Amino acid sequence: MSVVGVTALAVGGGALLMTDNNASAAKETPAQQAAARAGMTVKCPDVATSLSNVPQQARPAVNNELAKMDSQVADAYQRLAEPGAKADQESVRTRVLDPLTSERRQTLDRIATEIEKVQPRPSGLDSLAACTVKRDEAAAVAAADAQAAAPNTPAAGDAAPAAGAQGTGGQQQSGPQRADFVDIRKVRPNVKNPRVQAKGSKGTFSSRCGRNENKHFNSDNVIVAPGVGNGAHHMHDYVGNKKTDAFASNQVLESAGTTCTNGDRSTHYWPVLRLQDGTKEFDAGAPGGGTEGNVGRILRPTSVQLSFKGNPVSKVVEMPKFLRIITGDAKAFTNGTANANASWSCTGFENRQLKDKYPVCPKGSNVVRTFKFQSCWDGKNIDSANHRTHVAFARADGSCQQGFKAIPQLIQRITYKLAPGARNFAVDSFPEQLHKPVTDHGDFINVMSQKLMKQAVSCINSGRKCG
Repeated sequence: MSVVGVTALAVGGGALLMTDNNASAAKETPAQQAAARAGMTVKCPDVATSLSNVPQQARPAVNNELAKMDSQVADAYQRLAEPGAKADQESVRTRVLDPLTSERRQTLDRIATEIEKVQPRPSGLDSLAACTVKRDEAAAVAAADAQAAAPNTPAAGDAAPAAGAQGTGGQQQSGPQRADFVDIRKVRPNVKNPRVQAKGSKGTFSSRCGRNENKHFNSDNVIVAPGVGNGAHHMHDYVGNKKTDAFASNQVLESAGTTCTNGDRSTHYWPVLRLQDGTKEFDAGAPGGGTEGNVGRILRPTSVQLSFKGNPVSKVVEMPKFLRIITGDAKAFTNGTANANASWSCTGFENRQLKDKYPVCPKGSNVVRTFKFQSCWDGKNIDSANHRTHVAFARADGSCQQGFKAIPQLIQRITYKLAPGARNFAVDSFPEQLHKPVTDHGDFINVMSQKLMKQAVSCINSGRKCG
């Protein structure tokens, strides 16, 4: 049977996925049910990006509640994808969506109560409770093709998975799909850089901080979920500050050691990239790792380049200490691409950048991930409630919007050596994000000393290359 024809049915403000009317869920075999589940994931409104006005006093409690919501979604996705689960409309609603909506409604009420302790209670949060089911069409087509080719064999999800496809915790890894990859040689050049004007700042300042040789990994996110273990639900690579985890205060970061040769204690982190070769990593049975579908061998980068560049139309000012910046969106597969900023390419082809595809690189070329951070700052805040509104990207001509100041633009460039034509790698992600390349993201906390930051700005503004 074909499982590609699906219908979204609105129910109670949400949407449920159901098979077409020509198929009876009650008569489907377990293998057909598994095929119907292929690529299904949970899509919820992103509460964090909507909370742009949270008083400072309420932020710790609100951040904790937001972390709980991420766990709720991860658990709901696990119920949706578990082997043997039915994929029909009623089953998905009663088993997955209704319990999740109830949990989210209670959490949203607690968030509103925390904010109300300091300022008027926010309205409209309850409208963010209901979730839907989203389908990855590439996965649906692949599952349907597999069933058509071998109709009497179990489908992915019910059969024992291929080596490396399942962690010891039992959570099957979902994605990526073959359609998530593209031959970089078939991509047209698409990079455009604004012209640097006479008043611009042409210099660069670089830090050498290694390739995470000391194996600093955790599934925390001290920016988004401070004080919450496994707040990211996926594993992060770290360079720079040696004590970065969910519980690291500014004071801890300032006194920590660093892997950077210039003494910079700033912290840089991003999701690990894994080779899906059947290797059981140290986190195969751990939260953030195999129990949440992040499986396979963690790849150490062949190079990590951290550089700060100037502004095409003006000089730059110093970043404040402990400034936090996130670029990209870890939930872009379900949130949409408004905040997505993943940039994938291959060495020798970096005038061709991909946002929503992994690159297939030819012989002699390495995979490249590039994160270009926001380079305009509001001049006041080191963070914001949604971790976005205190910084902004420059306009197309390089200028900052009114009220914002140009700061050095951080660029994290990471390369990996893989076999020519490799299609068996994926970035770690939240379980429900299905390891999509568009969910890639980079994180940064500035812990440079004032002296080092002054040196960096002087270098950039005078047009030199330093570091």
